[in-house]
Amino acid sequence: MTNDSKSKHHIATSTSDDVVDEPISMCEWVANDLSARDIEKAEFAFSIYVEEEDKIDACKLGHVLRALNQNPTLALIEKMGGTKKKGEKKLTVEEFLPIYAQVKKEKDQGCYEDFLECLKLYDKNENGLMLLAELNHNLLALGEKLNDDEVAEVFKDCMDPEDDDGQIPYAPFLRKMCDGWGAKEGGDA
Repeated sequence: MTNDSKSKHHIATSTSDDVVDEPISMCEWVANDLSARDIEKAEFAFSIYVEEEDKIDACKLGHVLRALNQNPTLALIEKMGGTKKKGEKKLTVEEFLPIYAQVKKEKDQGCYEDFLECLKLYDKNENGLMLLAELNHNLLALGEKLNDDEVAEVFKDCMDPEDDDGQIPYAPFLRKMCDGWGAKEGGDA
């Protein structure tokens, strides 16, 4: 362990009944949770959102995490240091890597298969279709609610046209959402 390592992270090590709190370097801490490939991908995704002085605005934290195929909730993003307003806080890649490692370990993110099972509840004919109006209502009213403009943008970017009965194929919509609508959307800023 070098003395030039300035990190707030500590690891508890145990020998018999003694517990020792030893400081560890950021590199060692992140290496315990992320592979070299994970770090490389995280640094690349981070670099896309860099604004100035090799930092990103904390309001873009969710975008970077979603670009890395994570699905953090808004509450988790805020807990990890994300902000709602631009200019409140900046993050360096060194600050981002432990956040990414922590979010990657989160179990409560949901995945394509989880969301697909939820949408199947609205597939009354079990034919892969659901009413567009029901999906619209769910996005506006349930969970982490979207506003009308956000729903319109999601539909414009990810939705196949509805049929004459007002039904849409929900699996392709969901696949587009899970595979990077957030990353595409975040890249526009």
